[in-house]
Amino acid sequence: MSTSLRHQTVLLREAVEALEIKPAGTYVDGTFGGGGHTRAILEQLGPHGRLLALDRDPQAVALAHAIQDRRLLVMHHCFADLVSATRKAGVAAEEGIDGVLLDIGVSSPQLDEGARGFSFRYDAPLDMRMDTTQGETAAQWLLRAGVQEITEVIRNYGEERFAFQIAKKIVAARGERPLTTTGELAALVRATVWPREPGQDAATRTFQALRIHINQELQQLALVLPEAMTVLKQGGRLVVISFHSLEDRIVKHFMRDQAAPDRLPRKLPLRAAELPQPELRLVGKPRRASAAEVAANPRARSAVMRVAEKLARAREAA
Repeated sequence: MSTSLRHQTVLLREAVEALEIKPAGTYVDGTFGGGGHTRAILEQLGPHGRLLALDRDPQAVALAHAIQDRRLLVMHHCFADLVSATRKAGVAAEEGIDGVLLDIGVSSPQLDEGARGFSFRYDAPLDMRMDTTQGETAAQWLLRAGVQEITEVIRNYGEERFAFQIAKKIVAARGERPLTTTGELAALVRATVWPREPGQDAATRTFQALRIHINQELQQLALVLPEAMTVLKQGGRLVVISFHSLEDRIVKHFMRDQAAPDRLPRKLPLRAAELPQPELRLVGKPRRASAAEVAANPRARSAVMRVAEKLARAREAA
């Protein structure tokens, strides 16, 4: 079965509707993944519309290049440097982008292809890199990191209460033989802790934490949000789908802060027109996948979509 057929895009209709596609507009899909959102955006674009699709996973980029559409530009590029990507794509700073869509986290193809090393369901090399062309693998990091560093990663990114015990076992085990496969790591974790939720594998939180750390996922998310603000034009939409609380917290706080005017000392002698204006307008409430979508695709259960629209600053409106 092909990667594109295996992939089920989460909140597909809702995300594309939230972008409010203009036929001649310019859009960015910052996380091509399996291509579901990209294809849906192209269906709504007119002949003069443009779509820039980014992904740091070479396999996703290869899949994107298979789409024959002159309106689509595909780049092997991390979304965190969104300004650079749009400039390379030929979008002038004064032109701006009509909408940015970010579907955060690991994709179904990455999880389902055992050789990538993301999942404990397969025994494969312990890699976990989204961009396999650069950076160290999870196995390489676990071979050099100390107990404290491993503990902090597993605790902070996996919210694992047994992080210290797992870290000690990893460091002790590598003294005899380095951990090189997903099966070895999963077995070590299972022998150390037990799962919190019925039906959850004991290795779930540790694997999530290592994946987030190896790919610097939360840092990349924190970087791309202000970049999106820079490239969006007035009225442009920012749509973000996240899959766990650590991601959603970053998105929620950013959008909330940008939607609130800057706080000034009380009783400043300013006219209403001189008061700081918010950068964003929140659009609707956070959306979650429907019961029908979760039944068809259990991975949609934790998805949260937040939408915001860029406003004109006072100096731009003057």
